[in-house]
Amino acid sequence: MTSLQGRTAIVSGSGRGIGREIALTLASRGAAVVVNDLDAEPAKETVAAIEAIGGRAVAHVGSVVEDGFAEGFVAAATDTFGGLDIIVNNAGYTWDSVIQKMTDEQFDAILDVHLKAPFRILRAAQPVISAAVKAERAAEAPRVTRKVVNISSVAGTSGNTGQVNYSAAKSAIIGVTKTLAKEWGRYDVTVNCVAFGLIRTRLTEAPAGGGSTIDVGGRELAVGVNPELLAQLERGIPLGRAGTPAEAAGAVAMFCSPDSDYVSGQTLVCGGGFE
Repeated sequence: MTSLQGRTAIVSGSGRGIGREIALTLASRGAAVVVNDLDAEPAKETVAAIEAIGGRAVAHVGSVVEDGFAEGFVAAATDTFGGLDIIVNNAGYTWDSVIQKMTDEQFDAILDVHLKAPFRILRAAQPVISAAVKAERAAEAPRVTRKVVNISSVAGTSGNTGQVNYSAAKSAIIGVTKTLAKEWGRYDVTVNCVAFGLIRTRLTEAPAGGGSTIDVGGRELAVGVNPELLAQLERGIPLGRAGTPAEAAGAVAMFCSPDSDYVSGQTLVCGGGFE
């Protein structure tokens, strides 16, 4: 498939899990991809995997919440590949507690990564997209429909126990999506959102209490889901199972495809029938 030939995409949090699959899927369809991860090694591995299938990619390592990251991320696309056509705001993690035990630090950290970081990336991209569109129209070139896909969650559409911070951020990114769809329609940019249900990643595969952790900005955070709870959650999904990262990436790729050029401001739940 070459439906994205000649396009350049930036995908935050694409060194591992769902983000990696998104980057690989877009590259397999012809897009050049700027891969991002907190750590250099996963980012380099994703770049190598893309190159192994004949694609083009470059790594931009760093935290999406750092000052100046957004501008550098956008510049990595324009400096390396000459433009920016697709933005996927995927980076994130969870840090759960019931509200009475949740600290301000916990609440702010999750809003920063899931809401403020995408806002900054989109803000940094606006001048680049605006200038490109003006140049294309002045040259009377064929119109290009650019794409933004923000990542939400069923926690954002329906709430989830122990995730008031995550649910708030994932609900808010839907509002960002709807607003940018209205602001950027004049640039021929579609802005959509994919809300994931239960997807099997390293954050869900490890058993809760099993000692599995991730390091985020120097914080060692426990990850994992109780196996009994995971089985219960899967029984509540009409398709009877959790989704795979490749299936999650497919939902994102739908909004990046020319087939969705007249779809904007929408939130697609990728949850196996669960809402």
